[in-house]
Amino acid sequence: MTEPSRELTKTPVAPSELDGTGGLGDALLARPSAQGSRSLTADAWRELRHRPMFWVSLGLIVVFLAMAVAPQLFTQTDPNYADLNNARIPPSGAAWFGYDAQGYDVYARTIYGARASISVGVLATAFSLVLGSVLGVIAGYKGGWLDAVIGRVSEIFLAIPLLLGGILFLYTFPNEIDTPFAIAVSKVAFVIAILAWPTITRLMRSSVLQVKPNDYVQAARALGASPLRIIRSHIVPNAMASVIVVSTINLGVFIAVEATLSFLGIGLQPPIISWGSQISDASGIGLIQTAPHMLIFPSIFLSLTVLSFIMLGDVVRDALDPRQR
Repeated sequence: MTEPSRELTKTPVAPSELDGTGGLGDALLARPSAQGSRSLTADAWRELRHRPMFWVSLGLIVVFLAMAVAPQLFTQTDPNYADLNNARIPPSGAAWFGYDAQGYDVYARTIYGARASISVGVLATAFSLVLGSVLGVIAGYKGGWLDAVIGRVSEIFLAIPLLLGGILFLYTFPNEIDTPFAIAVSKVAFVIAILAWPTITRLMRSSVLQVKPNDYVQAARALGASPLRIIRSHIVPNAMASVIVVSTINLGVFIAVEATLSFLGIGLQPPIISWGSQISDASGIGLIQTAPHMLIFPSIFLSLTVLSFIMLGDVVRDALDPRQR
C-alpha cells in the first residue's frame, strides 16, 4: 500500500499516527510541512540582516533624518546668529567647523541645513512615486489608447534633462526672499518630481505587465473581482518592489539636484539654510583658499547623505532580486 502523504511532507511518522487500517490518519494529513512557505519579504529581510552595507547606510540615514527632524539635539547654537569678528575663523574647540565669511557658525548651519535638503528629496521622491505609480498601473493594466497617450507624454518629459528643466522652471518662477519655508521647499520638490515621474511610470508599467498574466490575477478576475480590487490586492503589491528600490536611489539623486540648484542661486533662497546654499556661499572669490572649511564640511554631509541612500537602494535591490544573490 502506497503512502503519498508521507512523500509530500518528508517528515517521520510515529506508529501512533497510523489508523486502524495501516494508512495515515487524519492528524498526519493536517500536520504542516516542516519547511513551511517563505515570502519574498522574509527572504529579503533575511538577506539584508547579513549585509554590513545595509546597517551602515541605514545608520547614516537615521542620523541624517534625526538632524532634519530635531537639529537642536546636535547643537544649541543659533544658525542665524552672525558676528563679523568671527569671520573665516578656522575650526577650533569653540566652533568645530569654524565660521563662514559672515561670521555664522558652520557646524550649526550644516546641522540645520539637513532639514531643507532632505525635505526636498523626500517630497520629490513621494510626488514622483505616487504620480508615476498611478500612471504606470493605468498604462500597464488598461493598455490600448491610454497606454499610448501616457507613453507619448512620458517620452516628452524624458526628453527634458532634469537639471536643465529645473533651471528653466525656477528661473521663470523663482523663490523670493520672503517665501515661506514650506512653499519654497514644495516648489523645488514639485519641479524635480514633475520631471522625474516618467522613469517611475515606465518601470511600474513593465512590472504590471509581468504580474498581469499570472494565475492568481486570472483567478481573481474569473471569480468576479473588480479591476480596482485586482489592482489593489494583487497587481500593486507584487509590482512595487522594483519601484521602491529605484525611488530609494532617486531620493539621494534628488538631494544632489536640490544642492545643485541652490548652488546656482535659483533653488532655495536665504534665509532658508541648505547644504547647496552653503556650498554656494563658500565658492566666492578667494574663500576656497582662505576658508576651505566653509566648503569641506557641507560637502561631506551632502556626499554622505546621497551615498547612504544610494547604498541602501543597491543592497535592497540585491536582496529582492534572487539573481543578484
